[in-house]
Amino acid sequence: MPIITYKNLKVQVDDEGYLVNFEDWNEDVACAIAEREGISHECPLAQEKIDILRFMREYYKKHNSFPLLRAVCKNLHQPKNCTYEQFPDPIKAWKIAGLPKPTTEVFAYIRHNS
Repeated sequence: MPIITYKNLKVQVDDEGYLVNFEDWNEDVACAIAEREGISHECPLAQEKIDILRFMREYYKKHNSFPLLRAVCKNLHQPKNCTYEQFPDPIKAWKIAGLPKPTTEVFAYIRHNS
Protein backbone atom coordinates (compact mmCIF):
# COMPACT_ATOMS: atom_id res chain seq x y z
CA MET A 1 0.00 0.00 0.00
CA PRO A 2 1.16 3.55 -0.67
CA ILE A 3 2.74 5.70 2.03
CA ILE A 4 2.25 9.46 2.38
CA THR A 5 5.31 11.22 3.72
CA TYR A 6 4.96 14.70 5.16
CA LYS A 7 7.47 16.43 7.39
CA ASN A 8 8.65 13.54 9.56
CA LEU A 9 5.37 11.60 9.32
CA LYS A 10 4.72 8.48 7.31
CA VAL A 11 1.17 7.17 7.05
CA GLN A 12 -0.27 4.34 5.05
CA VAL A 13 -3.11 4.98 2.60
CA ASP A 14 -5.00 2.66 0.30
CA ASP A 15 -4.69 2.80 -3.49
CA GLU A 16 -7.23 5.65 -3.64
CA GLY A 17 -5.56 7.74 -0.93
CA TYR A 18 -7.83 6.96 2.05
CA LEU A 19 -6.08 6.50 5.38
CA VAL A 20 -5.71 2.87 6.35
CA ASN A 21 -5.69 3.63 10.09
CA PHE A 22 -8.24 6.17 11.36
CA GLU A 23 -5.99 6.98 14.34
CA ASP A 24 -3.08 8.09 12.11
CA TRP A 25 -4.88 11.37 11.36
CA ASN A 26 -3.73 14.74 12.60
CA GLU A 27 -3.64 18.23 11.07
CA ASP A 28 -0.33 17.55 9.31
CA VAL A 29 -1.73 14.37 7.76
CA ALA A 30 -4.81 16.35 6.67
CA CYS A 31 -2.56 18.92 5.06
CA ALA A 32 -0.59 16.23 3.21
CA ILE A 33 -3.78 14.62 1.90
CA ALA A 34 -5.23 18.03 0.94
CA GLU A 35 -2.09 18.84 -1.05
CA ARG A 36 -2.24 15.44 -2.73
CA GLU A 37 -5.91 16.02 -3.61
CA GLY A 38 -5.26 19.51 -4.98
CA ILE A 39 -7.37 21.20 -2.29
CA SER A 40 -4.68 23.24 -0.59
CA HIS A 41 -1.11 24.23 -1.25
CA GLU A 42 -0.70 26.08 2.02
CA CYS A 43 -0.03 24.42 5.32
CA PRO A 44 -1.23 24.56 7.93
CA LEU A 45 -4.80 24.39 6.67
CA ALA A 46 -7.11 27.31 7.44
CA GLN A 47 -8.93 27.02 10.76
CA GLU A 48 -12.31 26.88 8.96
CA LYS A 49 -11.16 23.75 7.11
CA ILE A 50 -9.77 22.16 10.27
CA ASP A 51 -13.03 22.84 12.13
CA ILE A 52 -15.01 21.10 9.37
CA LEU A 53 -12.64 18.12 9.30
CA ARG A 54 -12.69 17.73 13.08
CA PHE A 55 -16.50 17.90 13.14
CA MET A 56 -16.71 15.24 10.41
CA ARG A 57 -14.37 12.97 12.36
CA GLU A 58 -16.28 13.41 15.62
CA TYR A 59 -19.58 12.83 13.87
CA TYR A 60 -18.22 9.70 12.19
CA LYS A 61 -16.86 8.36 15.50
CA LYS A 62 -20.23 8.88 17.16
CA HIS A 63 -22.58 7.78 14.34
CA ASN A 64 -20.35 5.70 12.03
CA SER A 65 -21.74 7.62 9.05
CA PHE A 66 -21.18 10.66 6.87
CA PRO A 67 -22.74 13.83 8.36
CA LEU A 68 -25.31 15.77 6.39
CA LEU A 69 -23.40 18.70 4.96
CA ARG A 70 -26.01 21.18 6.19
CA ALA A 71 -25.52 19.82 9.70
CA VAL A 72 -21.77 20.43 9.55
CA CYS A 73 -22.18 24.14 8.90
CA LYS A 74 -25.07 24.52 11.34
CA ASN A 75 -23.16 22.84 14.17
CA LEU A 76 -20.08 24.93 13.48
CA HIS A 77 -22.13 28.16 13.29
CA GLN A 78 -20.77 28.82 9.80
CA PRO A 79 -22.64 29.88 6.64
CA LYS A 80 -24.89 27.12 5.25
CA ASN A 81 -22.57 26.43 2.32
CA CYS A 82 -19.39 26.32 4.40
CA THR A 83 -18.41 22.82 3.30
CA TYR A 84 -18.65 23.73 -0.38
CA GLU A 85 -16.74 26.96 0.17
CA GLN A 86 -13.88 25.13 1.88
CA PHE A 87 -14.09 21.78 0.03
CA PRO A 88 -15.79 21.92 -3.37
CA ASP A 89 -15.96 18.10 -3.36
CA PRO A 90 -17.44 16.57 -0.17
CA ILE A 91 -15.78 13.22 -0.95
CA LYS A 92 -12.39 14.91 -0.80
CA ALA A 93 -13.32 16.48 2.54
CA TRP A 94 -14.17 12.97 3.78
CA LYS A 95 -10.78 11.70 2.58
CA ILE A 96 -8.85 14.65 4.05
CA ALA A 97 -10.65 14.05 7.36
CA GLY A 98 -9.00 10.63 7.39
CA LEU A 99 -12.27 8.72 7.25
CA PRO A 100 -12.60 5.29 5.61
CA LYS A 101 -13.59 5.03 1.98
CA PRO A 102 -17.36 5.56 1.73
CA THR A 103 -19.59 2.78 0.46
CA THR A 104 -21.14 2.96 -3.00
CA GLU A 105 -24.42 4.06 -1.41
CA VAL A 106 -22.73 6.92 0.44
CA PHE A 107 -20.95 8.00 -2.76
CA ALA A 108 -24.29 8.05 -4.59
CA TYR A 109 -26.00 9.99 -1.79
CA ILE A 110 -23.24 12.59 -1.61
CA ARG A 111 -23.08 13.03 -5.37
CA HIS A 112 -26.87 13.35 -5.59
CA ASN A 113 -27.02 15.93 -2.78
CA SER A 114 -23.95 17.95 -3.78
